[in-house]
Order: sequence, then C-alpha cells, then structure tokens
Amino acid sequence: MGKRRSGPPRGGRPVKSKPCVFCKEDVAYVDYKDYNVLRRFVSDRGKIRARRVTGLCPQHQREAATSIKRAREMALLPYVVGR
Repeated sequence: MGKRRSGPPRGGRPVKSKPCVFCKEDVAYVDYKDYNVLRRFVSDRGKIRARRVTGLCPQHQREAATSIKRAREMALLPYVVGR
C-alpha cells in the first residue's frame, strides 16, 4: 500500500550518527569479561540492542554481540530477565 521512504526523516533534518564508543576509545577488542560495559548494549529484557540504538560501527557491533553471547555462556550476563 504505502511506499517506503528513503532519505531524511519527515522532520527534514538528517540524523547525525554518534561516533562508535569503541572506535573513539581505540579499543583493540570487546572483552566478554567486562560485563559492565556489555550491559550498556543489552536491553532491560536481556536482548542485544540494535546497531542504530547502540551507535556502534558494524565491526564493533558484531564483536559486542559475540562478547555478550560468551558472557551469557559464562553466566556473567543473563539470557532472559524475569517475566
């Protein structure tokens, strides 16, 4: 029915992307043991947040997702937070 729009949002101003946190701090790799950092990229329900929400570059988003999954395996982060 409706067409998909490409380009700036309806307000007319293009959205500025914030710089990647890990690129800005020149982090070599995302460590799964640093769960305090990883908690920023997990929702309150335990889901991994999308790249457009976290503001990470594609490479660091992939590394963060892998690190979150490893931290879950080691029981540092929960798979699901209470229902």
